[in-house]
Amino acid sequence: MIKAQHIHKSFGDLQVLKGVDLSIEAGEIVSVVGSSGAGKTTLLHILGTIEQPDLQTGTSLIIDGTDVTKLNSKALSRFRNESLGFIFQFHQLLPEFTALENVCLPAFIKNTSKDVAIKRAKELLDYLKLSDRFDHKPGTMSGGEQQRVAVARALINNPKVIYADEPTGNLDSATANDLHELIFKLREEFNQTFVIITHNEELANLADRKLVMQDGRFLSND
Repeated sequence: MIKAQHIHKSFGDLQVLKGVDLSIEAGEIVSVVGSSGAGKTTLLHILGTIEQPDLQTGTSLIIDGTDVTKLNSKALSRFRNESLGFIFQFHQLLPEFTALENVCLPAFIKNTSKDVAIKRAKELLDYLKLSDRFDHKPGTMSGGEQQRVAVARALINNPKVIYADEPTGNLDSATANDLHELIFKLREEFNQTFVIITHNEELANLADRKLVMQDGRFLSND
């Protein structure tokens, strides 16, 4: 599903990623751990096409058969919207929109019809036990509820890969455990591939593979 080769990334004189190679199978859950500054989030942003790697000889990033380093900006945006989903630590929900509206946004960007998008969003929110929160704005929901809205938003376009950046970092332990269970349930029911950046050792150890980053590289490549 994901094959990254020779991934470098520098910001000015600071070299953050130093030749990362990574291969992830469809339906696999992979966790990436390491100390702050190791390059985890930068790698996630590149794998999620939010940032571009430094293009060097041999650099490639193939996701579901597409080398995304060769796409122009418009095609890359379309690919990201249709094929990738994101879950962030602080949810990144728009405060002025309801739960239902937040979930629908990626579908609207994809030009999905309003009726189809709303029907799918309601199905997802119901699946995530949020059917009584359709019309609630983020400020009126708990952290766990907001995170489940964010999960529904990530799923709305049926992406092949979901990237999660510290998904439990802003949750209490009980809610974090619920999210751990949900991630594995989603994999079983929707066959999504997950790449999870986390400091939560319990979540990291539950993954099919745990990769450790240090100083811009993996300590042991897969």
